[in-house]
Amino acid sequence: MKDTAMSALASNSNLQLIQYGCGLSAPEGWRNFDASPTLRLQKIPVLGALVTRGRVRFPASVSFGDVVRGLPVPSQSSDAVYCSHVLEHLSLNDLRAALRETYRILRPGGVFRGVLPDLEVLARSYVESTAPDASTIFVRSTLLGTEDRASGLKGVVEMALGNSRHLWMWDYKALAEELRAAGFVNLRPARFGDGSLPQFAAVEQKDRWDDSLGFECRR
Repeated sequence: MKDTAMSALASNSNLQLIQYGCGLSAPEGWRNFDASPTLRLQKIPVLGALVTRGRVRFPASVSFGDVVRGLPVPSQSSDAVYCSHVLEHLSLNDLRAALRETYRILRPGGVFRGVLPDLEVLARSYVESTAPDASTIFVRSTLLGTEDRASGLKGVVEMALGNSRHLWMWDYKALAEELRAAGFVNLRPARFGDGSLPQFAAVEQKDRWDDSLGFECRR
């Protein structure tokens, strides 16, 4: 019965598809959100063009939306939600808020799919390495450390407009517990290209799945 329902869902061309933390990836057919302060500035007429001059600009189809504070999406209206390398940029409590918000906007049976750095893979690589700079490589690859402190007005602005640091890292076991606590079911590890819906192909990028932690579940 579930397979039949998913087949019918996959063949529906009018699916409501949400991607949050999209960055510059904003494929057609998806409603794309990002919470970057740069995007918010970019949307301000005239001033936005001046402040963001010289910076990479978001596609016009990207809307400002913060999954932690709430997306402008009706409850139980979305068939699928996707996020790529977003959850690790959230604090633990913000991640929990994001999962609750994702659950809210999904229809019953809707699919939540995502990918993020795999702490277990990174930690194993560190433990097994005999290189003298193994710890430096580990801290740098997890983005948990700070190599340079911002200085001057330009540095402060760059830090305010960016969100590159990782605030909490995950392995599959820990993330699965958080997903279950938020109400999600049918959890499974995911690999690039094995999404339940063909529409995920438009939003996934292979290089973001390499050596990373993929997951898929349903509301």
